[in-house]
Amino acid sequence: MSITEIPVRVAGPGSQPDEEQELSYIDMPGRMEAYSPPYIADLDAVRRLDGARAAMQWLRQALADYRCGSEPLVANLSSLDEESRELVNQVLGEGEVCVNFTGGMTARTQESVLAGVWRTLYFDSDDRVACDLLEVADAPLTARAASEQSMPIDVTVPDSMPEVHNALPILVELESHLAGYAKTGNRHSINLSLLPLSESEIEFLDKRLGRGPVDVLSRAYGKCQAISTASPNVWWVRYYNAMGTPILNSIEVTAIPEIVVAAAEDLSDSAARLGDILAPYWPEES
Repeated sequence: MSITEIPVRVAGPGSQPDEEQELSYIDMPGRMEAYSPPYIADLDAVRRLDGARAAMQWLRQALADYRCGSEPLVANLSSLDEESRELVNQVLGEGEVCVNFTGGMTARTQESVLAGVWRTLYFDSDDRVACDLLEVADAPLTARAASEQSMPIDVTVPDSMPEVHNALPILVELESHLAGYAKTGNRHSINLSLLPLSESEIEFLDKRLGRGPVDVLSRAYGKCQAISTASPNVWWVRYYNAMGTPILNSIEVTAIPEIVVAAAEDLSDSAARLGDILAPYWPEES
């Protein structure tokens, strides 16, 4: 091609079309929710709620006693009167992580505004609350239940191979790292977004791994969903940006994904913050 054949695009005055063009913009992320203490209409009435006070005293002590990696410290709030339960709900608020459990029974765990402090509701067959738990832990009981699955990974070659030839090596890799994880505890992640996988191959992986009882949703910066598989210590983890666009799809070998686990620093901070949160309710104990 000679230089005279190279197309020239004119820019500057008079080079643009006469009609006005509507500008379009990428949607900006929505506002981030921040915790604000609830309005307390009748402090005298609040201070007479012995059930709520006892629950918060237990929580203060549990945060002081808990050590990351140990079993959760649990208080059963099922017997609280409605006024005390409502006050506990106001004090704790809702954090960024929610866990849905659909194993032998249905349960929902909601992180509070304090990292490492969880509320778990268990439901009966009529979808009524059967048990109300307050937990202090790096990860709640419902998330830990995913490691109790027992289905091994099926790495057998299917009769029809052409459409899943990229997916089978992933299953073999997972099986290998699962064995290593049981011995060393070393986590492993496979970034599926970087691999040449078709939709049929993703569906094949999903079918071979099966679905477990735990579904985690984290709304921090953007959104992250972690779904347990029927194989122990294997999770689907998907990240989305603030506009809801998928940005990462991975499979992780771990007992619990990091998006669920509160760090020791988070729990220490929660212990310090709890006193400030409780001060308006029971100033004599802060």
